[in-house]
Amino acid sequence: MYLNFFGFKEHPFNVTPDPKFLYFGESYQDALAYLIYGIRMRKGFVVLTGEIGIGKTTVINALLERLDDSHRIAHLVHSNLSLKDMLRFIFRDFGLNPEAKSKSELLLELQDFLMRLDHKGGNAVLIIDEAQNLRSWQLEEIRLLSNIETAKRKLIQIVLVGQPELLHLINSNELRQFKQRISLHFHLKPLPREEMDAYVEHRVKMAGFPGKQLFDEGALDEIYHFSEGIPRLVNTLCDRAMVKACVSNQRKIDRRLVRQVI
Repeated sequence: MYLNFFGFKEHPFNVTPDPKFLYFGESYQDALAYLIYGIRMRKGFVVLTGEIGIGKTTVINALLERLDDSHRIAHLVHSNLSLKDMLRFIFRDFGLNPEAKSKSELLLELQDFLMRLDHKGGNAVLIIDEAQNLRSWQLEEIRLLSNIETAKRKLIQIVLVGQPELLHLINSNELRQFKQRISLHFHLKPLPREEMDAYVEHRVKMAGFPGKQLFDEGALDEIYHFSEGIPRLVNTLCDRAMVKACVSNQRKIDRRLVRQVI
């Protein structure tokens, strides 16, 4: 609606994750570095947590772009599964045939695949999204996968991605053994004010805005007060404000206009 009005080439504030628009603030740089280090150094379990809308999926997408062809990736977005069903999804992502096999057969074949991959210099990565929805028994079964190793290194690196509730689950008494397996944990924090300003400017420029400043300081004040630095809320409010500006034939977004769309 407002692309032509403002001169954009594409929408700057889509809520769907797009690594092209990833603004590498300090917290995001650190998160990506932790994940890459954990995977390349074969640390086993790595955990990434953050509030809803903080940008966890965007960081994971950026991670996937940075892993070379020596990495085989399995990405689970359905966490409420039995180990056997998880293994079936993992097999499909690794290009293996999961049909007509028992749980023990799947585990043995996975171990054989990981050994062959390691022999070729490869590295297997399992990413589990929405991991806060996992139950204790599921995490215990996932822990068994981390037992697939040689005397020198882990053969599968497991990245758990979830909301802060995941930490409450991991810290429970029944998961003491699981907690000991976690090598790295990073918690994504909301953008501080100065980084939110840079984030908004970055997305506007990446979308092709030909002008200098679309949102004035008053508008950014209101956006930060409303969003508290959560990128998804920033995106939603900026998008609403631009729709309102287009309808009102207003070329610059100010405090008054932002207040009208909150």
